[in-house]
Parts: sequence; C-alpha cells; structure tokens
Amino acid sequence: MKGLHDCNEKAVSAGCVALAALGGLCLQRQLRQSVAYGRYTPPSFSGILIPAKIAWFVQELPSFLVPVLLLYRSGSLETLGCKLLLFMFCGHYFHRTFIYGFLTNGQPTSFHIVCQSFLFCTLNGWFQAHSLINCAVYEDNWTTDCRFILGVVIFLLGMAINIHSDHVLRNLRKPGEINYKIPKGGLFKYISGANFFGEIIEWFGYAIATWNASAFSFAVLTFCSIGPRAYHHHRFYQKKFQDYPKSRRALIPFLF
Repeated sequence: MKGLHDCNEKAVSAGCVALAALGGLCLQRQLRQSVAYGRYTPPSFSGILIPAKIAWFVQELPSFLVPVLLLYRSGSLETLGCKLLLFMFCGHYFHRTFIYGFLTNGQPTSFHIVCQSFLFCTLNGWFQAHSLINCAVYEDNWTTDCRFILGVVIFLLGMAINIHSDHVLRNLRKPGEINYKIPKGGLFKYISGANFFGEIIEWFGYAIATWNASAFSFAVLTFCSIGPRAYHHHRFYQKKFQDYPKSRRALIPFLF
C-alpha cells in the first residue's frame, strides 16, 4: 500500500523521541532565558548577522522543499486525505518561506541560529513527510472522519490567527521607526504572544487531522520552543510600557 515498504518504523519512533527530547530541552532552556535573537540579541554580539528576509527564506525553505522532493521521489499519494494533509504542511511553510519571509521587517539573525534552524527544518521536513507518505495508512473516507474535520478547522483557525497577528506586528512601526510599540487588535487584546498562540494551535490542529505520533511530537515541540518566547515577550512589554494592559496574558487568553 502506497509505498509502505519504504517505511522505516525505527526511524519514525526515534524521530518522535528526538522531537520530544528536543522539546524538553527547549522548554528547560527558554524558561530561564530567551534564545538570543531578534530583540534579545546582546548588544555586545560580534558574530555574523543575516538580514531577516534572507534568514527566514534560507532556514524555512527545507520544510517546504524536502517534502516536495520526497513526494516527487515516491510518485503520488493514494488517498485524498493524505494529499490534503501534505498540502497543509507544505502550505504553512510555503507561506513562511515565500510570503512571510519576503514581508518581514524583523531584525537580523545570527548565522549560527540560521544554520541550526536550517538543519532542523531539513530533518523535520523529511521526518513529517516520510511519516505521512510512506508510513501513515488512511481509509478512503478519512476526510469525513471527525478527527480530520476537527483538525483541519483548528489548523485553519490557527493559521488565520498567526497570519493576522504577524500582519499587526509588521504594521506597528512606520518605515524608519525603531521604537517598540504595544501591539493591538485581534488576539493581542488578550495575549502578548498572539502570533505564537496561532502557530501552536495550527500544529495541534494538524496533529489531530493527521492522527499520528510524528505530527503530535512536532506540535509538542512547537509549544515547548515558542511558548516560552511568548512569556519573555510578555515580560518585555510589561517592563518597557507602564501602561501595558494589566488584563493581558502571555500565551493563553484569560489563563496564562
């Protein structure tokens, strides 16, 4: 069935364990201190900095390109459900690579972080696509299953929140301005990390629609890696702005 002879179950199991372990390390490290990029890059940093547009394109491209190449090598996907799931994964990274990367006006990123991100996106792009193309088995009616429908709805909701929040952040400052401002509108009314919240929701929706361990482990890693960043952003805003909304939470509306 659809290339299942190419499935390496040991590699998939190892990949799930690796993503879970990496998520734990990210959570432990970032609860103490945010990763040093963007606004958290030390003023004394003397390494190589990559312009934001180039950095985003280079580091995100493998997550789109590797699944496309793997699909090309495998031939085709049998079921509509499998096709839609791979389209969802590639669709997110197409936007990240070719649209968000082009529009971003963020700060330069250090060379070593770009390299780390490139390596992760290459490996995870292969892992997620391999699990979906060669290992996952879906019935022809998977697209009518409540898990698929619920997952797709959550995925699209998360993507909409993520894209809208990025739009809000991009338009906070006029060309030439460098001062930080309080983000307003959308879910920023309730949380400081609306863009992070959207992406986390997106990947948990994808995991539900996919219903495999590979996607769930990636969703958990996403939460562990960017969830703490929302917390650090929240503290940054609270310290910088005396009038920062007291009712606004860091990542989860009304809770945290």
